[in-house]
Formats: sequence, structure tokens, C-alpha cells
Amino acid sequence: MKSTSSESLLRGDDGVMRCWWCGSDPMYVAYHDNEWGVPVTDDVRLFEKICLEGFQAGLSWLTILRKRDAFREAFAAFDFKRVANFKPHHVDKLMLNAGIVRHRGKIESTINNANRAIELSNEFGSLSNYVWRFAPPHSAAKRSRADVAATSAESSAMSKDLKRRGWSFVGPTTCYAFMQSMGLVNDHLQGCHRYTA
Repeated sequence: MKSTSSESLLRGDDGVMRCWWCGSDPMYVAYHDNEWGVPVTDDVRLFEKICLEGFQAGLSWLTILRKRDAFREAFAAFDFKRVANFKPHHVDKLMLNAGIVRHRGKIESTINNANRAIELSNEFGSLSNYVWRFAPPHSAAKRSRADVAATSAESSAMSKDLKRRGWSFVGPTTCYAFMQSMGLVNDHLQGCHRYTA
């Protein structure tokens, strides 16, 4: 794997140019190539990602990605209408699940946020309708990793509004990572094979 543009782009062993952050791990490369930045409007997938971004706080995304199947099994495939019904005994059981990140606050947050997601879905017709209100009108082209911010005015606004509505583990950085991954912004670098896609 060769780096270019001050290590902002990497040329993989397959000759394809990619954003620096996915490195050479096959799982991470597949995530970069097939998921990250692709616009998502499915409510369950949106809920899953914002929850997993909360679990990721303080950890690497690759750690969460490797545990994603276990998370999906543990949290009813992130069907927020089902997760909203989890009780204290579910939390206790999840705290024993070595396949996920066993952080009581984040587990309880996921259950709380499931209830809040139902409220948003009822108010806006879908979670997607709510989320996509925060997409900026356009994403400025990024040429290097230095151009990629950790937050934005929109992610700060989303974070503030979600917190006002009772959500937790949804800070501006978490919301921006969510916006990047769900395609609300295009932060693939120019020169990455996914940039124009």
C-alpha cells in the first residue's frame, strides 16, 4: 500500500486510490468502498449507525465494525421499536455480552434513544425525514485529510436539537461522523475512487 498527497490518499494493493483512514484492513476497505458516504434513508440503518457512533466514542471505528454483527444480534437488529421495549434485565444481560462494548451508560443510551427515535418518527413521518433536514446544501470538495473537519455547523445543530429532545451520546463530533457515514456529506477525498460515486 502506497501513500500519496501527504498520506491523504492510499493506493491499495489492487491499485485503487482510497481515503487514508481505511488503511489496508480488508473489513475497513470494504466498509469504505461499499458503505461510507453512501446516502441512507432507511430508518433502522440510520438508528443503528447513530447508536454505533455513540458506542465508538473513545474507541476506533474498526473495533466497532468488527463487533457490528454482535451488536445487531444483541440489539434486535436495531429495530428501534423493539429496542424501546428493553427492560433493566436486558441491560444486565447485555453487560455480560463479550461480543459488544459493555458500557452500561451507552447500552442504556441506546434504549433511551430508541424511544426518542419513535417520537421523531411520529413527529416527522420517519427518522430519515428528521435526519436529512440537517444535510448541508452542498459539501465542499476535500483534497487532503487536513480539509476534513471533526464537526460542522450542521452537526452541531443536529447534536443540540437531539439533546434537547432527550437523546444522549450525540455530541457534535458523533453527529458529524454519522453524517459522513450516512452520506449527508461527501467527505471522500478528491482522487479517492469513491469521490464521484
